[in-house]
Amino acid sequence: MSQDTAPKKQRILVMNGQRLIQTDEDGKWVTQKVGKAGSLKPGIYAAYMATDADKALQHTGIVFHIDERYVYLQEPHGNTRHPLKAFDAVPENGKTICITYEAGRALTTAVVLSPTHKLTR
Repeated sequence: MSQDTAPKKQRILVMNGQRLIQTDEDGKWVTQKVGKAGSLKPGIYAAYMATDADKALQHTGIVFHIDERYVYLQEPHGNTRHPLKAFDAVPENGKTICITYEAGRALTTAVVLSPTHKLTR
């Protein structure tokens, strides 16, 4: 695999209401893009550590990043990535959703958490 097609080591840094997309270049994190954090909570979201989602399971978590290939979800057991092409409608960053698969298509449902029930990292 050539250097150009290799996936980039990427993380999302959320602080002070801003969302920074950073890539690792020679061991240093370089900011590629800055935007509004929206409803994403402050923290570091390691997109590069996400594993491919098991399509036989139900996935519930917070959407923390969407790129040209994947939708990244922070779940209680770790980060997962879901193929963007499997979605009819792209979910919104910062939203808590449930993803299930049917006939290769990703079906999303909004999740409303009560004040006493929270997803934790």
